[in-house]
Amino acid sequence: MEFIDLFAGIGGFRLGLEKNGLECVFSADFDDKACETYSLNFGEHKPIDITQLNSRAIPKHDILCGGFPCQPFSIAGFRRGFEDVRGTLFFDIFRILQEKKPEVFILENVKGLINHDGGQTFQTMINYLAKTVNYEKNNNKFSENLGYNVHWKVLNASDFGVPQNRERVFIVGFRSNVKEFEFPSKLSTQKTLLQILDRTPIRKEISQQSKEYIQHYLEQHPMNHELRSLDYLVAYEIRKSRVNFRFDNLSPCLTTKMGTGGNNVPYLVNQDRFFTLKECLKIQGFPSNFKLTDSYSHALRQIGNSVAVPVVDRVVKQVLKAV
Repeated sequence: MEFIDLFAGIGGFRLGLEKNGLECVFSADFDDKACETYSLNFGEHKPIDITQLNSRAIPKHDILCGGFPCQPFSIAGFRRGFEDVRGTLFFDIFRILQEKKPEVFILENVKGLINHDGGQTFQTMINYLAKTVNYEKNNNKFSENLGYNVHWKVLNASDFGVPQNRERVFIVGFRSNVKEFEFPSKLSTQKTLLQILDRTPIRKEISQQSKEYIQHYLEQHPMNHELRSLDYLVAYEIRKSRVNFRFDNLSPCLTTKMGTGGNNVPYLVNQDRFFTLKECLKIQGFPSNFKLTDSYSHALRQIGNSVAVPVVDRVVKQVLKAV
C-alpha cells in the first residue's frame, strides 16, 4: 500500500508507516528547516505550500496521513480554531480527500481539538469527513456524501512504549464499511526515563535564575521531601510565576515551545541539566540514527511538533488488520 505524508514535519508519521511496509509516494510541508531535516533522513522533500497545491498533481495513494497544525486548537496557541489561518488547513485535507479518494486517512491533533468551541469544531470536522464531499471554496458550501466511516480516540504516548505524557487525538477513516476496526490497546509494559536517558550526556546547563525558581518551588511543594529523593525529577515550564514538576518517571509533553528558549525544555533537577536532543528524540520514539538540522532551537521545535512514532506504528497495525 502507498501513502502520502501531509504536514510531514520531520517524518514521524512516515517512520510509523514505513515500519509496517508501506511506501511513501508524496510528502509536503511548508517549513524550510523541517524540510531540511526530512531530506537528511529520507533524501527528499522540498517546501510545499499545501494551500497552493493542485490536488490533481498528488499521486494516487491508499492512505492519506498527517498531523495537521494543532496551534489553532491548543491552549498554548490561544485556541482561535477556524479563525486562525492554520485552522483552515483542515479544508485542504478535505479537498485532497475529495479529489483522490484514498481508502484510508489517519489524522492526528492535540487533545484540545475535541473540546474547542464547546466541541463544535471537532463535530464539524467529523461531519465534513463522514457525510460530505463537494466543497465550494468561494461560498463555503458542503454537500453530498463522502463515504468515510470515521473513528477517533485520544491516545497517550506513555501507553505505547515511550516515557512521555503526550495525549493526542487520532482520527481514522475508511471508505469501505470496516466494522472490526479498534484502536490499539495499551502495552502491558511501560518505558521509564531511566531506560532512555544518556549516562554520559553532552550537558546543557540552566541559568542561575531558573535554578532559583526551581529551588523556591521545591521548598513550597507539599511533596518536597519525596520530590528531592527521586532519581529523575523533571522540572518544566520554568517561570518566576510557576514551575511544574513530574515525579512519575515520565517526561512532560514535548512541545514546539522548546524551540523558543531553555525554560521550555524539560530539566533534570538532580542531574542539573536539560534533556539532550538525543533524549528528546528517544522520548518521541525516533530511531537512534535519526539526523537533525544543525540549529539547536529549530531541532527542539521540530521534535516537539512531531508525532510519537510508536503510537503511529500501533495505529497503522490496527488499520492494516481492519482492511
